Amino acid sequence: MGMDRSGRLRHRYGVLPDPELRAGDTALLVIDLQYGDAHADYGVLRRMRERGDEEIAAYYIDRLETLVIPNVRRLQDVCREAGIEVIHTKIESLTEDGRDRSLEHKRLNIHHPPGSIDARFREEVAPQGDEIVLTKTCGGVFNGTNIEYVLRNLGITNLIVAGVITSGCVEVAVRDAADRGFSVTLAEDACSSWSEEMENAAIRAMSEIYAKVLSTEEIASFVRAQSAVPAAV
Repeated sequence: MGMDRSGRLRHRYGVLPDPELRAGDTALLVIDLQYGDAHADYGVLRRMRERGDEEIAAYYIDRLETLVIPNVRRLQDVCREAGIEVIHTKIESLTEDGRDRSLEHKRLNIHHPPGSIDARFREEVAPQGDEIVLTKTCGGVFNGTNIEYVLRNLGITNLIVAGVITSGCVEVAVRDAADRGFSVTLAEDACSSWSEEMENAAIRAMSEIYAKVLSTEEIASFVRAQSAVPAAV
């Protein structure tokens, strides 16, 4: 039986190849899993509750706790075991008053002062050892940090992407990485947007064009299988 309309639309440009996820040329990029935007008791989610918008944040909070945090930790564990670089991004201003922020973040009132709890990573998925941390004051990590320079220096050509928000910082990172020649794999059950509709729309926009969209289990299987096979010389 052929694909339905949704499947045909998803594969309108064809099908991306399966990812090659080995140590040396692959990195896991974990986006913005910090207290300020990924914990119900702090930052933007606390402010939403205080103004009576807890219902609007319910989908995001539930997905964050039941899927995103556990699956990101699983990806981190698998990648660390395989020797794959784990890189973290977070939003943190350089100044106490946030005057260095992008216009976008000033208008949206996104400000995590340096050293504040909002700027700290969730402990469950925090960096370990000397894992690289890139700090930004805008949505796009490729626009707001020297990540491309760092990735090129590391010899990275393949990225596994996870984190928040799917329809925001995650999607910007995926599109920018693909445009710069990186092969991108997106962990669909290790990221979240504000609603199911926003989540699905973002995934559909990226899938088979800017990224190979796979589950955490599928990515872990690729990493384990390929880490056991020597790379071709």
